[in-house]
Amino acid sequence: MSGKHGTFQWMELMTRDVESAKKYYSDVFGWTYDTMPTPDGNYILAKLDGPPIAGIMDMAMMENSEGIPAHWFTYIGVNDIDKALEQTRESGGKIKKEVFYVPDVGKIAIVADSTGAHFGFMQPVATS
Repeated sequence: MSGKHGTFQWMELMTRDVESAKKYYSDVFGWTYDTMPTPDGNYILAKLDGPPIAGIMDMAMMENSEGIPAHWFTYIGVNDIDKALEQTRESGGKIKKEVFYVPDVGKIAIVADSTGAHFGFMQPVATS
């Protein structure tokens, strides 16, 4: 992750059929996978020639996901997540999930832009 403000940082496939999704992306793109246990279940790291390139998450791990179809979800990098949330409110967006911290990743918040499109802010952990 580059961490550059305003650039796409990470993508996650939200699905209810993780095994079918893994097979599809392996067959079509040659992805391989690592499983990362979490308190809510397993998180799948998709890889292509080395480092992780995306995540796959079972929507059963998500609250209020009934009726939401499988989809790709993206995270955009920000330098200052608190400022980005303030700017979101001022620009007609909505905060859907306040800031939370993911170890070794950074601060994340889920928002909707002024048109209702949902995405995540990601303020990556500082790297040296």
